[in-house]
Amino acid sequence: MEILLASLALIWGNVTAANPDASFEQLVQASLDAKNAVAIVQPVTPTTPTDATDPLAPVNKVDPQKDAPVVKGIYATAHSAGGSRLNTLVKLLDDTDLNAMVIDVKDDWGYITWETGNAELDAMGTTQKIIGNMPGLMTTLQEHNIYPIARIVVFKDTVLAKKKPEISFVNPDGTLWGNGKNPPDSFVNPYSKEVWDYNIAVAKEAVKAGFKEIQFDYVRFPEGFEKRADILKYTKDERSRIDAVSSFVKYAREQLSPLGVRVSVDIFGYAASVPAAEGIGQDFEKISQNVDVIAPMIYPSHYSTGWFGSKVPDAAPYATINGASKDTNKKLEAIDKKGWKPVIRPWIQDFTASWVPGYIKYGKHELDEQIRALKDNGVNEYLLWNANNNYTANVNY
Repeated sequence: MEILLASLALIWGNVTAANPDASFEQLVQASLDAKNAVAIVQPVTPTTPTDATDPLAPVNKVDPQKDAPVVKGIYATAHSAGGSRLNTLVKLLDDTDLNAMVIDVKDDWGYITWETGNAELDAMGTTQKIIGNMPGLMTTLQEHNIYPIARIVVFKDTVLAKKKPEISFVNPDGTLWGNGKNPPDSFVNPYSKEVWDYNIAVAKEAVKAGFKEIQFDYVRFPEGFEKRADILKYTKDERSRIDAVSSFVKYAREQLSPLGVRVSVDIFGYAASVPAAEGIGQDFEKISQNVDVIAPMIYPSHYSTGWFGSKVPDAAPYATINGASKDTNKKLEAIDKKGWKPVIRPWIQDFTASWVPGYIKYGKHELDEQIRALKDNGVNEYLLWNANNNYTANVNY
């Protein structure tokens, strides 16, 4: 594995300068526009899920929103949702079959993006009022029949880590650990119940604000954590990293489902094609069985040479999405038999990955091909990712 990681780091050398910390991180954090997903290993046979005696098995799993629409959505930063860009995004949804918006309510730095009115959250000093009029925003979305999804970045939380290093990861010299980015990102500890409850408190405030679904992102340990697990200082227990992360997901859903809100989780796209990623604590099946919606990030630009028979997967959007969708469906077969299969709603690529050797420019044709591949595999829901919220026109949604 180390040899494979090293060789891939060389192949992707033109995007690794910002992340000298570890080859895995260098690849996964390739660009802001790439969100946070890249494939790093070759496909293998999926593992079998846990049986019903597993403490992580869901109890009486029922979708709290059986009347939810077939979601076809876009991502909006808090700045877009709270500013003049909102009008452009709403018009896009009015003029197309797109019908949902994923909005940052706790962003990639860890800031809560609106005034929740929750005294305990306010006291944390982690709120940055980016969305100045949340009631007005929700009214606009409702008037235009737009399904509102709240994105909460969970364990990547530089703001909280700096305020409370005791629930984060600390270097042997006592300084706060950060990754190789400039400036570095820090993570809080997935073993920490305090971290769980903090994020769920944010989620509950988002439900009060009117969001119909809570989408958790960065539900994992930092990339390459297995290299640091025995070096960094942090609180842990007897659970594996996979069980710690999956336990959070189960707990979150148990806390939120009674409120009538759906729970979804973003997950690495390649996680459906490989055994569990023990280093970062992500197991596709254990997470999927405890959510209403699973959102694998299957951007073609982030599969390396050889995936799904393509020399440059970015230049083969249909083949890449087709292969990823087949692997996702296969990965969920076992939990489907138990009645635990979530809605599959992948993130797809609406950006040009100019850092990829052999990349192609993405436009209407490339979007149409990705969507066609999803439909050919029975996947009718999807989300479009563009970090700057500039979306392609005239796509066949």
